[in-house]
Amino acid sequence: MKVFDAHCDVLWKMWENKGLSFKDSEDLHVTWDGLKQGDARVQCFAVYVPEKVKKESVFHVALEMIDIFYEKILRRFPNMRLVTTKKEISGLKQGQIGAILTLEGCDAIGTDLEKLRTLYRLGVTSVGLTWNHANAVADGILEERGAGLSSFGREVVRMNNEYFIWTDVSHLSVRGFWDVMETGDFVIASHSNCKAVCANPRNLSNDQIQALIQKNAAIGVTFVPQFLAEGTETTIIDIIRHIEHYCSLGAENNIGFGSDFDGIDHTVHGLGKYEDYFNLVNSLLKYYSETTVKGFMFNNFFSRFPR
Repeated sequence: MKVFDAHCDVLWKMWENKGLSFKDSEDLHVTWDGLKQGDARVQCFAVYVPEKVKKESVFHVALEMIDIFYEKILRRFPNMRLVTTKKEISGLKQGQIGAILTLEGCDAIGTDLEKLRTLYRLGVTSVGLTWNHANAVADGILEERGAGLSSFGREVVRMNNEYFIWTDVSHLSVRGFWDVMETGDFVIASHSNCKAVCANPRNLSNDQIQALIQKNAAIGVTFVPQFLAEGTETTIIDIIRHIEHYCSLGAENNIGFGSDFDGIDHTVHGLGKYEDYFNLVNSLLKYYSETTVKGFMFNNFFSRFPR
């Protein structure tokens, strides 16, 4: 069953450790070999610039990560293909896997829309407005101030609309979320779970989930243990509990997955690397129809790709 995964941090991991091999490194959750074994169809690769990077260097570091994407992934594995449209995804041949480039946090662009357009031209087709803290666009979910979109942030969302780019609300402040609901045309939550099931601030309230359904947005259930359940040990059943809650609110046709592989230190039992996706598929088929599971695994994100 083909998989569309809306979020991983392998570019950050490979930037931090230049010696890692994308082919089969034991230190990566997502590898070329793992994607093949896990029946990947589309993998989103996030550009996440860590907070330790000085402000004057953040755009350059984003470009370094994009260079890793092109040189160490696409160039070395020709069957990994950059995809920027539904047509390109549909046109993938047997053995090919689509790669979508995404931005996690607009810190990299500062207050410069030219930098954002440059990232579009380099292949970015999804823009997460913040990580957990504040930038010129908005506050992140852990910023105590809790501010929404700035005037510049509204320009960013409008530009995403104009260029048919996803605006990703994962990590965004609550007020910023509602501002995007007003302004955004192509909205997703790439990796966010349900606050009613696990009260982590990164998770979505029922009102937010219902607003995303009204927006016809895809929502990526994530494998981050602390977003799944309180305590140290999590299992695939914890993932299913979040899916069940989403479905209870009417989101059955909005649900996908955004694993956050390589952005987490601890993993779900039975889901430690990409190639373990088959364990999740097999578990889901015990509770849902094959058509519904195919929606979760691929169709619900694919059908909403804005180009």
